[in-house]
Formats: sequence, C-alpha cells, structure tokens
Amino acid sequence: MEALMLDVRAIGGLTDDELFALCASNKMLRIERTKEGEIMLLHPTGGESGRHNTDIITDLNVWTRRTKLGIVFDSSTGFRLPNGAVRSPDAAFVRKERWEALSQEERRKFVPLCPDFVVELLSESDSLKATQEKMQEWMENGCRLAWLIDPQTETAYIYRADGSESTVQGFDNVLSGENVLPDFILELKELR
Repeated sequence: MEALMLDVRAIGGLTDDELFALCASNKMLRIERTKEGEIMLLHPTGGESGRHNTDIITDLNVWTRRTKLGIVFDSSTGFRLPNGAVRSPDAAFVRKERWEALSQEERRKFVPLCPDFVVELLSESDSLKATQEKMQEWMENGCRLAWLIDPQTETAYIYRADGSESTVQGFDNVLSGENVLPDFILELKELR
C-alpha cells in the first residue's frame, strides 16, 4: 500500500505548526511533507518491520550511550529539511554538538536539521524506487551516511555524503558506521 498523498498547496499548504498539530492529533499515522508541500499519510508498519526497526534502534542507541557522540531518534521524529520537507526516517542519529546547538523550542517540534545518519527499513508495502528517491533527498539535504535495508531481498543500500553508493547483498554481512558512527556495526543476520 502506497502512501496517501494530500495536495494542500491550493490552500497555501500547512505551516510547520499546523503540520505539527495534525501529526499530534493523528498519532496512529506517520505524516510527512514533501518538498513540494504535499502531505503524505503513511500507515503503521507490520509486526516484522516493527521488530526489525526496534533491533536497529536498540543497537544504535547502545552504541550512542557508550560513545556519547550524539542522540538517536525513532520513526516518530520529524526532521524539517533545508528543502522544506518534513521527513521521519525509521532511525536517525544527530551529532551531540549539532543537537546541543538547537534551542529548547527547536527540540520540541520538528527538528530543524538533517540527521547525520539515517536508516530506512523497506517494509512489505513500501516501493523500493520511492524509498531510494527518499534516500537521495536525505543525502541532498546534508545527511552524511544513510542505509536503506530491504529484509525481503536481504539487500542493504549504502549512501555516502561524497556521492558514492554501494550495495551489500546477503544478511550474513555487517554494515559499518564508517567515519560517521566510528566502530558501530550492524549485524544484518539479526534482521532475518
């Protein structure tokens, strides 16, 4: 099932505060805004996707607590990107100094920056092409490292700030946080 798209541009779109209020009053939906101003209504994921996402966030949060290098966010966090989109990755990491530079008000609503690292987990109902386009959007807005993980095909797509991309085939492999998340390793076999 694809996301339901609402074109609200004819009414002038939604301000960040209006979008935040819409999200707050519809907690069962994941709501995002495209850079064009369209509202995307995303349905909750299934059990397998939720379980895999929890595994990824747990590993990332344990690493972050140990290193104290930043803050981890789950899929309910909205990030307002420089291009105007508001997106919610399945998991995100922001370096500590970038988070601490935000005011308390900026921390309470959509975070006004692009994460340093994002993970998108392809669920059964997601389109690979649409999610790959979303990964490009993350990178174009300042993300330093991003992983798109497809449990169905046991494939991981890695996107880097320098524009390089690579593919890891098979969940007997691991993913490295490279220089963005030093010494962080995700064992893909845990996502089977």
